[in-house]
Formats: sequence, structure tokens, C-alpha cells
Amino acid sequence: MSIIQAFKSAAAAFFGVQKSENHKQDFESDTPFPFLLAGVILAIGLVLLLVTIVQIVLA
Repeated sequence: MSIIQAFKSAAAAFFGVQKSENHKQDFESDTPFPFLLAGVILAIGLVLLLVTIVQIVLA
């Protein structure tokens, strides 16, 4: 599985809109590393986005 597919899957899982067939395909993957990497990057991005929004609102 490519890192782009892992990002798409992780993003869909973040928002809770992942299809069950994609979910099954993800669990058939050889290694969880792309999903871990995508999840960590998306989580950091979400935190940075929220911090930026709060800074803008408080300014």
C-alpha cells in the first residue's frame, strides 16, 4: 500500500467516513507503518491547525 493511500484511509478514519471495504483492505496490509506515519502526521497537522485558529481568534 502506498503512503498516499494510507493518508486517504487515515483521513477518512479521522472523520469517521471510511467505507467498510476500505477498512477491510487496510487490515490486509503487510505492514502498519504507512498508517502509523499518516496518523501521526495528520494528528500533528490537526493540532497545529487548531492552535493557529485559536491564535487568530484571540488576536
